[in-house]
Amino acid sequence: MRRWLAILGVFLGVVLSGQITLLAPARAQQPAAAYKIHSDLSARSPDGKTTVEQYAKDDPGGGYLWQFRARRGDKQTLLAPGEADYPAGFRFTADSRWLVRMQKTGAGESTLYLYRLDAQGFVAATKKPLGELAWDYFASRPETKKIGMPDYHIAAGLVKGTDDNYRWMGVTWPDSRYLVITLSGEVERAGRQKPTPTIYGWHCRYDLRNGTFDVPAEFAANNAKALAPPDAR
Repeated sequence: MRRWLAILGVFLGVVLSGQITLLAPARAQQPAAAYKIHSDLSARSPDGKTTVEQYAKDDPGGGYLWQFRARRGDKQTLLAPGEADYPAGFRFTADSRWLVRMQKTGAGESTLYLYRLDAQGFVAATKKPLGELAWDYFASRPETKKIGMPDYHIAAGLVKGTDDNYRWMGVTWPDSRYLVITLSGEVERAGRQKPTPTIYGWHCRYDLRNGTFDVPAEFAANNAKALAPPDAR
């Protein structure tokens, strides 16, 4: 009993002296020494308070491995997933509270990741990549029954316009409310030397407030062209 009381006394003494590590403010771990920053690829939010930095290290198998970190004041967050084979593009919404990562994943393929700003900094806003969610939405639509789902060169991208709420498209949507996503992909056909393009630049809209997808009437002409045979585009 005396031994435990002595240990408790030491513990309380450390707490009262402010020396216990658990009570110290949490700090994000810095990149490993092998990772070197590529400052030319950094992106800054419209309010100037957040900077996304890209770090790379040599990959033993060839090429590089990349990490992406968002710094805002004294907070730093590692943008998941933590490693990628390619650098990425980043765009903020006009209010600086949402961040989209445009990530190449292979030859002719790409996806999107969405992050939101909270008390800890920028964190993942969806459980699955936003690009995968957009394809899931496409799969739920009647167009899929006619065209089929791509299985080659699958790409999800972000249409430019987050900085001015897509005014160039002639819309008057609420500020920093929507993202416009573009999908492209091909279906491999047996007996053909080249894949047959099936989708090229099909657009859908993602509602940041509600986490839902839709296709506004303004997209009708673009989407009809995106699903047309290649020689009719």
